[in-house]
Amino acid sequence: MQDKILELIIRTARELGEDELSLGGDLDADTRLFGADGVLDSMGLVTLIVAVEQAIEDELDESVALADEKALSQARSPYRTVSTMAEYAADQLQGG
Repeated sequence: MQDKILELIIRTARELGEDELSLGGDLDADTRLFGADGVLDSMGLVTLIVAVEQAIEDELDESVALADEKALSQARSPYRTVSTMAEYAADQLQGG
């Protein structure tokens, strides 16, 4: 499941990158999204989170909240990289 979500995040970010995000280069699992050396500012991150939530609902027929209190209160942000975001989304989908 996490690999499918990883691909979904990369595809969604690329689609947004054309018009709404300044991603600057190729995306992969290790791409830093937010924080030190991240490719997104806070508005870009919010845009990506909302788009990924919608893509998960459209493609997996599952509803998930990625910008919740649990995510925002973690010592290490789940938005650091593409892979940490995918891991967090998969965990949320499995009831975590």
